[in-house]
Amino acid sequence: MYAILDIETTGGKYNEEGITEIAIYKFDGHEVVDQFISLVNPERKIQPFVVNLTGINNEMLRNAPKFYEVAKRIIEITEGCILVAHNAQFDTRILRTEFDRLGYDYQRESLCTVELSKKLIPDMPSYSLGKLVRSLGIPLSDRHRAAGDAKATVSLFKLLLTKDQKKEIISQTVRMEAKRQLEPKLLDMIEATPSVTGVYYMHREDGSIIYIGKSRNIKKRLNQHFTSDNRKSKKIQLEVAAVTYEATGSDLIAQLKESEEIKRNKPVYNRALRKTIYNYQLGLTKDEAGYLQFKIEKTNLNKPAITTFTNYQQAKSQLFKITEQHQLCQKHTGLHKTAGPCFLQTIKECYGACIGEEPVADYNARVERFLAMHSYENQNMVIIDHGREVDERSVILIEEGSYKGFGFFNLNYQINNLEILRSIISPMEDNRDAQHIIHSFLRRKKVLKVIPLEQLQNGSNFN
Repeated sequence: MYAILDIETTGGKYNEEGITEIAIYKFDGHEVVDQFISLVNPERKIQPFVVNLTGINNEMLRNAPKFYEVAKRIIEITEGCILVAHNAQFDTRILRTEFDRLGYDYQRESLCTVELSKKLIPDMPSYSLGKLVRSLGIPLSDRHRAAGDAKATVSLFKLLLTKDQKKEIISQTVRMEAKRQLEPKLLDMIEATPSVTGVYYMHREDGSIIYIGKSRNIKKRLNQHFTSDNRKSKKIQLEVAAVTYEATGSDLIAQLKESEEIKRNKPVYNRALRKTIYNYQLGLTKDEAGYLQFKIEKTNLNKPAITTFTNYQQAKSQLFKITEQHQLCQKHTGLHKTAGPCFLQTIKECYGACIGEEPVADYNARVERFLAMHSYENQNMVIIDHGREVDERSVILIEEGSYKGFGFFNLNYQINNLEILRSIISPMEDNRDAQHIIHSFLRRKKVLKVIPLEQLQNGSNFN
């Protein structure tokens, strides 16, 4: 008995994808005897390119069952079956990942129709599902949807069974997906680590740090490291002798601490984060008429930056949002290079700064409001976020636009002057990466609250 399936996912980082749609046809070698088809709420955003590819969007999945609600049906319909899929390694990995999140060890034998096709139907121009079935005259409707792709795979598998006259290749190709039995030392490390937000450190036997990471769930992240089969993870699995961690409660502090610790310790498996990775910044200039203008430029430590970005596309995307939200002019935000009116002005969504119709003072006032909200240059403030315990909060100190460090305080402890605040702060380096991380969190409003320092200087507290 076979369970022929296809899975659509959210896309995203390896082992962090979620299922958005699943189709399973139970096939006895002659005909389909049972089927299960369902959208699935992945409880995470779908990558835009996946939306374009499959047509499945977040709105469609809002009321769809979550994976735990369909898990029992999947177990039942695949019980005693060999899983069959086109690129079976992907589908079985995604299924196991979802079941791992539920704490269930899901194991099935599997067959890959890509591998079988290459052996039984050699010399085809392509073995992608769409091109292969088209070449073989197999109908395929709803391409990149689970039901359509799985149904085409049923027809393809029927053809492959027919072509395997001696049944030798199928019997040799059927295999058990390698059961991911972790070494006892790795299981012990996962078991000893809590499901908290923080920074974790992987050590060799001599105590040296080989990898530093951060996560909102350290236990879950370690499980991903120790079950992944990519090259770096396999090396880490062989070398790691111990894992230590530091809880932060706040994702913002975890990112700041991870960034600084990697630069300081230079772990062998953190090469990508040893240097600054924020390559673009948003600068501010003024034209001859006095209008304030934004400009995306390469990161330059000698130039002041409103905020920074990992790449040019991210910078441009954010600038479009800023322009729309604050009713700015595309010409003055550098999004429309023109000597005349900008695009927004032609559709009456710009007040005419591009052609000199809007007073300079009115336009610049909106720019200044944006700067006050999103830039902390020359500002004095504290950022309050979650702590390590329920009765605790974290605090980040910014003075004169410079990141001074972070600390933690108990909600029952009154902090009503700057000296008390400074006494609980652990000093940290103020660099471009730290500024980018803080800017990013403030831009997305991902912290509990932001309070001006003058509130403390006036004798108030922020508990």
